[in-house]
This record gives sequence, structure tokens and C-alpha cells, in this order.
Amino acid sequence: MHVVIFGRPGCPFCTRAKQLAEQLTNRHGDFDYRYVDIHDEGITKADLSKSVGKEVKTVPQVFVDKQPIGGCTEFEAMMRDTFEF
Repeated sequence: MHVVIFGRPGCPFCTRAKQLAEQLTNRHGDFDYRYVDIHDEGITKADLSKSVGKEVKTVPQVFVDKQPIGGCTEFEAMMRDTFEF
């Protein structure tokens, strides 16, 4: 499973999603992730909206195997259903 997390500095939900991804990377060999700082990369919410297919108002925006799944809450729920942690 490959996860991409689009987030920004100072966002507690972005930090939480990234920490969960770190934990899963350390515990499961079939899990990897990449964190993309939208400020560093010059990515706007409009850019994310195009990728997600609907208007994006918040970050993080999480993609699992290239499919948008939502934010931190949706990511946590999906991971709870997929992995033990």
C-alpha cells in the first residue's frame, strides 16, 4: 500500500496523519508513504481539488494507492480497518 499525504506546516491533523503513517511504515513491510508539504511544493487547494475531483477546503488530503480517501479522520478509520495498531 502506498500513501501520499498532502499537508502543511503547523497543521495538527497533518502531523497526526504523518505520525500514523510513520508507525505503519515501521510495523508493516507492505506499507510506505510520502508526505508532501504543499507550501514547499507550491501546491494550492485548487490544485488539490483537481486531483481529488471535488473542492478541497482542508488538509491533509490523503491518497491511498492513488485514490483520494479524504483527510486524517478517514485515513485513521481506513488504517484501523486494514491493519492492527
